[in-house]
Amino acid sequence: MTLGRREFLGALALPAAAGPLGCANVLREDALARAAELADDARDPALVARDEDYWRAAQQAFTVDRSMINLNNGGVCPAPRGVQEAHKRHLDHGHLAPAYVLWRLQDPQKEGSRVGLARLFGCDPEEVAITRNASESLENVQLGLDLARGDEILTSTQDYPRMLTTWRQRERREGLVLRQVRIPVATDDPAEIVRAFESGVTARTRVLHMCHVVNLTGQILPVKEVVALARARGIAVIVDGAHSFAHLDFKHAELDCDYYGTSLHKFLHAPHGTGMLYVRRSKIRGLWPLMPAEEKQDDDIRKFEEIGTHPVANRLAIAEALIFHETLGPRRKQERLLYLRDVWARRLLEHPRVRLHTSLKPGRATGVANFEIEGLDPNALMDHLWQRQRIFTVAIVHPEFRGLRISPAVYTTLNELERFCEAVERVLRDGLPG
Repeated sequence: MTLGRREFLGALALPAAAGPLGCANVLREDALARAAELADDARDPALVARDEDYWRAAQQAFTVDRSMINLNNGGVCPAPRGVQEAHKRHLDHGHLAPAYVLWRLQDPQKEGSRVGLARLFGCDPEEVAITRNASESLENVQLGLDLARGDEILTSTQDYPRMLTTWRQRERREGLVLRQVRIPVATDDPAEIVRAFESGVTARTRVLHMCHVVNLTGQILPVKEVVALARARGIAVIVDGAHSFAHLDFKHAELDCDYYGTSLHKFLHAPHGTGMLYVRRSKIRGLWPLMPAEEKQDDDIRKFEEIGTHPVANRLAIAEALIFHETLGPRRKQERLLYLRDVWARRLLEHPRVRLHTSLKPGRATGVANFEIEGLDPNALMDHLWQRQRIFTVAIVHPEFRGLRISPAVYTTLNELERFCEAVERVLRDGLPG
């Protein structure tokens, strides 16, 4: 998809730079002029990923607090100014006459967001429900499948805690059985992961629940191969795409799954409280929605959106986030995130005490990565980076590994990554202060 200058500038809505008015105007005009070239750049995406002038326009599209360095975008991302302004505009509109505007005017408009999400994912719009987050999307499937006492659900020990909690509640309440297999960390051989899942399949396995990208390490799992394995045995596969959607450049056909849930307030940079659920059209009727819907909606993907009164503004502003994403370019954006990962990871790996729990080989992981300093508590390192440097990260302490998860975004600068590396290198040299 190629956007013209007008669409691009409307999506970016760059703020004026700080400083004297004349300087601000010059900087703003220069940024806008440079930004307008992004959508039509035909260079190799891997080359564009290293072009700092190119990404400066994207960085200036955000209103983030630069007095801190936020390297926990894997949790939730900020929205660019254009998305924030669209969101506020729709919120204000909704308050003019709520019962009329919300239900008569705004609710029908969300179909535009649905179409845009379906185009990006590569599916039929009638297979896309707009939700509030990945958890709501996935729980619609987890709690909506008909299962019987003794039926088994297979997942990994690295799955997302909230989704494991959902299955454990069904275990307690209905007598289901949750089985978990260990998958290798930072493997360069996807077949190892397929074999790990295959080893856990039994005659009682009814559902296989897996991540597309492991949130702990950024590792990409071979979804299509696991789906084929499960489908041949009549096993339903639920894919958690919270950390892959709008981060990796892919389409549904590359996964071929029946169920996929994701958040949109991560790397799509949509408003907080937005998500997407994909259900293959032939599977919609057989899946109960999280909140009850009328029988006439049995075949309608919108039955998964029946949550009562809610702000429609969040869903309408998704359309602006989609424009921003497409303007940057899915492949260029993916390559930029991988490049940012490699900048800090390869530098820290030069030190013998640093271990990386994420593969740096192409196709094996996203721009999110997990590293450990041997002999150092990751929580202590996380606290030090925040308290002394105002660098925000997240510590991961898992039975199989531990470390800091680092997740830059398109607004992250090389200067910020250099400061992060310098802070870690100081700890490697001098240790944590007493």
